[in-house]
Amino acid sequence: MSADETDIDEATAPRMTDKLFGQAGTEAALLAAYRGGRVPHAFMLIGQKGIGKATLAYRMARFVLAHPDPGAPSVHSATSLAVDPEHPVARRVAAQAHGDLLVLERMPNEKGVLRQQIAVDDVRRTISFFGATAGEGGWRVAIVDAVDELNRAGANALLKVLEEPPERALLLLVCHSASRVLPTLRSRCCVMPMRPLAQSDVARALAASVGSTENDPQIEAAAAAADGSVARALTFLDEDALALRQRALEELERLPSLNANALHALGDALAGTDPRPLGAFVDTVNAWLSHYLARENGAGGALARLERLAEAWQRINAAARDTETYNLERKPLVFSVFGLLAEATGR
Repeated sequence: MSADETDIDEATAPRMTDKLFGQAGTEAALLAAYRGGRVPHAFMLIGQKGIGKATLAYRMARFVLAHPDPGAPSVHSATSLAVDPEHPVARRVAAQAHGDLLVLERMPNEKGVLRQQIAVDDVRRTISFFGATAGEGGWRVAIVDAVDELNRAGANALLKVLEEPPERALLLLVCHSASRVLPTLRSRCCVMPMRPLAQSDVARALAASVGSTENDPQIEAAAAAADGSVARALTFLDEDALALRQRALEELERLPSLNANALHALGDALAGTDPRPLGAFVDTVNAWLSHYLARENGAGGALARLERLAEAWQRINAAARDTETYNLERKPLVFSVFGLLAEATGR
C-alpha cells in the first residue's frame, strides 16, 4: 500500500471529508440540538487531536448551511449530519468558497512560515462577519480550528462575539486542550467532550483515507499504535515510523535513566527535513506522557510531581513546535525532551 503524502493530506482535510467514524453519539447530540429549535450559539468540541473534532464541525456547518430551517421535514427525517458531497453547499465548502462560512485557523506569516497562533486580526474578522446579513438568508457559521491556538488577545476578541451573539449565528470551536482555553470562553459554549476512537474505528477511518482495506497489515499496525487518533495513525503508516516509535518507547521506559548512545541514534533517525519522523516522535512522546500522567494521577501522585510533569509536557511541545516551524536540528530536541522527562519523572 502506498499513497502520495500530499494527496492523503488533501483527502483527509476536514472540509473535504464526508465520513465520520466513531463519534455517532456526539453527532446525534448536535443534530438533536439543531432540530430542537433552541440551538446554542456556540459548541466547543473537546478531545485529543485526530479523533474527528474538525470533521464533525464541518459536518455540522454543511448541514446547517444546507438546511437553514431547523423545523424543516428534511431536518427531522435526517439520521445524521451527512450532506451529499455533490450538494452545492458541500462543493462550495470544500472549495473554501461559501460566503456564510468563516474558518479561523493558523495561517502562514509574511515569510511563509506557519504561525504558532491564530492571528488576532483574523479573529476580529468574526465581528464584521457576524454583523452582516447572511448572504443566502440563512445562518452564518464560523469554525475555529483550534480555539486553544488563540493568544489572550485573540481569545478576548472571540469572547466579545460570544457575549453578544447575533441571531442565526453559530460558532463551532475545535479544542484540543480545555485547560488552555479561558474559563470565561468555555462557560459561554455548549461543551461537547469527544473520546478517542476505538482501534477498529481508527482502522476504518485510515482505510477510507488512503483507499485501502481495514485488514491491510500496515493499516492494522498503524491503528494499533495510534492511541485512538486517526491523525497519529497516518503518521505511523510506514514501517520506519513504527520502528522509530518502538525505539522511542524503549528509551521512554528507561526513564529516569538515560542512555546517551541510544539518544544519539534516535536523533540520527530524526535527521533531515521530512516532517513525518518528527511527527511520529512527538506523537509517541505525547501519548506516553498522557498515559504516564493518568497513571500517576490515579495512583495519587504528589501534586508537585504532577505539576513538574505538566510543565515538562508544555515545554516539550513548545520546543517541538519551534523545531518544526524554524527547521531546527532535531538531535538537540531529542536530548532536550529526554532531559526534561528524566527530571520530571525522577523520584
